[in-house]
Amino acid sequence: MKPTITAQDIQAMVSHWLSTPPNGYLGSDYGADPQSLLQNPMAAGIGDAFIGKMREDVPALEAMPAGAVNVFYVDALPDRRELIVDVAGWQERVS
Repeated sequence: MKPTITAQDIQAMVSHWLSTPPNGYLGSDYGADPQSLLQNPMAAGIGDAFIGKMREDVPALEAMPAGAVNVFYVDALPDRRELIVDVAGWQERVS
């Protein structure tokens, strides 16, 4: 019987990707720099590039529909912005 990738497996893959710095593995550009999104306007299109890189580095996300992976931020308190990665309803707070 073929093993099935579960939602928990995908959550673990995305969490690992978010916690790995870019070029964290020798010879590979695998990894994310979510902090760089906070200093730019979301309208600049870098959120789409971030999602594209995530889909490239975590191949299991390619099987998910286009709207299943999102990146957004929420303003918290007077001077804080929290980046949130949403994968099919599961949310990971990055900052």
